[in-house]
Amino acid sequence: MKEQNSERVQKAIEAAKKAHEGQLRKTGEPYIVHPLAVKKILEEWGMDEDTIIAGILHDTVEDTKLTLEDIKKEFGESVAFLVDGVTKLSTARNGMRDIDTYLPATKDNFLRLMIALGDDIRVLIIKLADRLHNLRTLSALPPDKQKKIAKETLEVFAPLADRLNMGRLRVELADLSFKYVDPRRFEELKSLIDKYNKSAEKSLKKIEEEVSMALKKEKIHFEISGRVKSVYSLHKKLAKHNQNMGEIYDLTALRVIVDDITDCYLTLGVIHSLYTPMGGRIKDYIAKPKQNGYQSLHTTVITKDKRIVEFQMRTHEMHEYAERGLAASFYYNEQKLTENYKKGKIEHLPTNLLWITELQTTAARLREGKRVDLKKLKLNLFADKIFVYTPKGDIIDLPKGALPLDFAYRLHSEIGDHVVGVKINGKMSNLNKKLEQGDIVEILTSKNQTPKSSWLEKIFTSQARSKLLRTLRIGYKSSSIEPKKKRKSRH
Repeated sequence: MKEQNSERVQKAIEAAKKAHEGQLRKTGEPYIVHPLAVKKILEEWGMDEDTIIAGILHDTVEDTKLTLEDIKKEFGESVAFLVDGVTKLSTARNGMRDIDTYLPATKDNFLRLMIALGDDIRVLIIKLADRLHNLRTLSALPPDKQKKIAKETLEVFAPLADRLNMGRLRVELADLSFKYVDPRRFEELKSLIDKYNKSAEKSLKKIEEEVSMALKKEKIHFEISGRVKSVYSLHKKLAKHNQNMGEIYDLTALRVIVDDITDCYLTLGVIHSLYTPMGGRIKDYIAKPKQNGYQSLHTTVITKDKRIVEFQMRTHEMHEYAERGLAASFYYNEQKLTENYKKGKIEHLPTNLLWITELQTTAARLREGKRVDLKKLKLNLFADKIFVYTPKGDIIDLPKGALPLDFAYRLHSEIGDHVVGVKINGKMSNLNKKLEQGDIVEILTSKNQTPKSSWLEKIFTSQARSKLLRTLRIGYKSSSIEPKKKRKSRH
């Protein structure tokens, strides 16, 4: 981590203190506590000096008498450019309606928020640091605001952190938010994780010692440590596996960090010589990285005492990128970025992050008054995922191409097995219609309905397909029952 104690940084701190003088946070603390906390987070991420100064001053234009011209005069065009971007981002975000209710205005403002990032991706990084500190102090707000900010974070900011491969940030944002969105479920899963880790502690220590001894014998330089699954990740995985803990194999993983790629594969071989690998559980994200650039070798093994353990192998550089993502790229490149962003030149970024150029191009076209495909932009940002809603406002993420039966089985097998119809955005639709980003999906069911083998042609996800096949195998027969006019339950 670089030291950020230059005269410019100190000057920015004094300017922020003066601008925010007399202002208090909801916690009762002087407001300056917040920009100083954002500064510290940006320093921990290894960001450049201009970004840190902009983080210190990020709320001044919106909340104080300090102007962009003042900032430009005192700290330069680069810092003013970043502060202006954060201010625009806040304005766009504040225009969003409550995400419990789907309205066109919500989508439009969400897209404006995305476009505001197009000028300089460091604007997003400052905003993520701002959101992280606000979540850390969320207890000071009234319960309704706590839940609204937490849900917004789960839907918008945590996925964006993931898209930038900022893994450590994604985990903290998601867990802090989930604690407010569903506190009872959060505590339940946290207790489950703690209980599992306590029971597995001795066994994992023994496994760690066995692996360490074998790697030393092969003269492989390594670091080994445990990785505990986050509460929200477990929540999502249990939803995917119909709340079956027996399907969760990576509650605790052992991570091995080595010097180079060759050692990653050598380590994989050593682990497989010690333990029995589970079929279909070897994932090579080194040869084929995830869309956000994540690289690691994953394998799940069965140990001698029948314990199932996941291992992750990666190099030091892969680990740094997995933890800090885009921020790590800035740290390693050590260059001023604003002029390059204005010109649309970001060749220094990893290939997997070149989707950022689309943001820049879109922002430029909008400034010129040209038409752009905002829907396409949003889908690209979230890769192959869509977010749809239940009528109660619960957010369900599905792969692009998902159909109503995928949604129904994602809610619960019992719902999927008794579907008689679907309403999309309040209108009757059919089971062949692909779901789109932001749809409100209402599943109509009847206890008299039974699943049909013909439904296999109306399913996109493997999860829903396996649930339907399981039901068909255990005794349901194909039925030609027509949907009844009277629907007895709605979801």
